[in-house]
Amino acid sequence: MKRITFTVILLVLFANYNIHAQEKVAISKTEVLTKVSENNTSIKISEEDFNQAKADFRQTNAVFLPNITASHTAMATTNPLMAFGSKLNQEILTANDFNPALLNDPSQIENYATKFEIQQPLINVDGMFQRKAAKSKMEAMSLKTERTQDYLAFEVEKAYMQLQLAYKAVDVLETALEAANANKKLADNSLKQGCLQRSDVLNVEVRVTEVQNQLQSAKSNVQNASNYLSFLMNDESYVVYTPTDDLTVSTFGLEDKSISENRSDIKAMQLASNAYEAMNKADKMAFLPRLNAFGSYELYDDQIFQADASGYLFGAQLSWDIFQGSKRFGKAQKSKSEFEKSKLEYKQYVSQSNLELNKAKRAFIDAENKLKLNSLALEQSEESLRIRTNRFKEGLEKTSDLLIAETQFAQKQLEYYQTIFEYNYAQAYLQFLTKE
Repeated sequence: MKRITFTVILLVLFANYNIHAQEKVAISKTEVLTKVSENNTSIKISEEDFNQAKADFRQTNAVFLPNITASHTAMATTNPLMAFGSKLNQEILTANDFNPALLNDPSQIENYATKFEIQQPLINVDGMFQRKAAKSKMEAMSLKTERTQDYLAFEVEKAYMQLQLAYKAVDVLETALEAANANKKLADNSLKQGCLQRSDVLNVEVRVTEVQNQLQSAKSNVQNASNYLSFLMNDESYVVYTPTDDLTVSTFGLEDKSISENRSDIKAMQLASNAYEAMNKADKMAFLPRLNAFGSYELYDDQIFQADASGYLFGAQLSWDIFQGSKRFGKAQKSKSEFEKSKLEYKQYVSQSNLELNKAKRAFIDAENKLKLNSLALEQSEESLRIRTNRFKEGLEKTSDLLIAETQFAQKQLEYYQTIFEYNYAQAYLQFLTKE
């Protein structure tokens, strides 16, 4: 037994050394929220998703804006038709060029052409609906980013409370360890005076060992909670944090709490459904003709980057893809199915959110009742321990009864703080679910 106790003491001392060797940093919940909003990787990923959707929307400006290109082409040819046309474009054609021998077997002609082209969409109905779908998607991604920030704010609430709870457990167990060591000292003195048996002293030593083990686990929980806060803040230093805010009971009103359709994630799903609807309309509008204007300005010469001759061309084109196999029919059918699926997913998501809200309300009520009962049980166990401790000092109480009272008081303290955590967590979760 002594050997086991010595080993446990070494482990506890080693754990204490590790914690003290690490830097301890006091931090408030407000500071954590600020750092998370600035540095969290999930928020940055969500912002990049929004930037991608925004870039997709900007691409749809092509429905309104012209497409302008410039090119410079150099060529040499003895092709009769090309040679004659090149001279004609260069405005150097002479009567001698109509000689059949020269027409049929021309000398090599060099032609350098600079060309500016413009294409302007006029009527592109399917493109308009594609633009509408891209805009809905961009707005949905913006709301998704907002909901990610809301979720991380809720996650900070939980993580910070876990850190507070871990420190409360350490405080309770350190106090319990002091009491256990004091009782052990009393038991040793009573043993020397012949008032206790050796078995009673061993029971006290076992209690000391149990508390030491629990204390070690509690200190590990402090490190775990600190590391999770570091992860949320994207801080790779992984210091041990100490909360500046205390774990206290929060006040909260449960009345008139409901799921709002304006909640960012629900609204994002509605916008996603709108995007699918617009894409389905775009696929249907692909059966209609398109009207586009076009024009070009051309410069020709037989010397590079010269422009002795020029000409222009402009016009309009009405094009109509009458039949593309069954590709467009299948595409329209698929987009319609995606739209119907998105409506069902939206309905299911709202229903699931209401289910989660009802569950969270019951959890809050349960935590509230549990908090009242545990508060009363804590007061009773504290009074019981006080009475038994005084009687033990006077030799009127059994060692086993004192140990039971001591264990019960420590347990009730831990249960009380755990219930505060559950109560505050239930509040935070309800606020997260009902946030607009």
